[in-house]
Amino acid sequence: MLLKGKPVADKIRNEILEAVNECKASGQSLPKIAILRVGTRQDDIAYESRVLKNCAELGIEAEVKEVENNISMADFMNVLDQLNEEPKIHGILIFRPLPDQLDAEVISRSIKPEKDIDCMSPVNTEKVFIGDKSGIAPCTPEAVIEILKYYKYELSGKNIAIVNRSMVLGKPLAMLFLNENSTVTMCHSKTKNLPEVTSIADIVVTGVGKAKFFGKEFFSENSVIVDVGINLDDDNKLCGDVDFDEVSECVSSISPVPGGVGTVTSMILLSHVIKAMKLQQNK
Repeated sequence: MLLKGKPVADKIRNEILEAVNECKASGQSLPKIAILRVGTRQDDIAYESRVLKNCAELGIEAEVKEVENNISMADFMNVLDQLNEEPKIHGILIFRPLPDQLDAEVISRSIKPEKDIDCMSPVNTEKVFIGDKSGIAPCTPEAVIEILKYYKYELSGKNIAIVNRSMVLGKPLAMLFLNENSTVTMCHSKTKNLPEVTSIADIVVTGVGKAKFFGKEFFSENSVIVDVGINLDDDNKLCGDVDFDEVSECVSSISPVPGGVGTVTSMILLSHVIKAMKLQQNK
C-alpha cells in the first residue's frame, strides 16, 4: 500500500479551515504567522512562497520580516522581541541555518515557546521529551506520526526502527513513538548489521539523506516504511532514501517521495499556528 501524503494533508487542512472559520464566526482575530528570514537564499524564498500560498488559501494572515544577511545579533534580537510581544502574531517561523554572527542557541532560547511553531525553543523540546501535549513538536516527526495514524496503524507495542538520530528528526520522533507506547530502536552511521535491525522492525523510518540507499535487503514483506529522505537521483529527479522501484512491491506499505511526508509537513506547520493561537488565548 502507498502511504500517500495528500489525504493526510487534506484532513489537517480541513481542521485548520474549521478553526479559521470559528474565528471569523466569533469575531476573533484571525491566526497569524510571522516569517523571519535572513537574507535571500533561494531555498528559503521558495519555501516562504509555499507557506504564504497555503496561508492565503486557508485564511491565515502572514507577515514576512526580511533582514539583511549581515544583521547584527542585537538588531536581530530587536526584531524577534517585537514579534514575541506583538499579540496579533501567534506563530513565528525563523528560517535556518542562520549566519555565523547570529547565536542560534540564544535565539532558540529567546523565541516565546507558545509562538515557536517549529520547535526551536528548548522548552518545547523538553515538553516533547516528557510527553507534555502543550509542547509544539518539530513538524517532520509529527508528520510521520500523523501519516501512520491516518492509515490506522496501531503504534502501541510495535517495534520501530528510526534510521536517524538528529534533533530535527530522530530524537524527537523517538519520543513521539514512546508516547504511543512503541518500542524504539535508533539507528545511525555506527549501527552494526543495519539490515538485521530494520528487517525485524514493524515500522521503519528513514532519514539518512542518501538517494536510494535502502534496497529490499533492509526490509521484510511485513515492513511499513516511512521515507523522510529528500534527495536527487542520478537523473536529477527527486527521490527518497529508499529505492522505491525495488522495494515497493516487496513490503507491506511505503510512503512515496515526492508525495509523502513533505506534503504533510507543510500542513503540520500551519496547524501549529492554530495550536499556538489557542495556547496564547488560554494563558
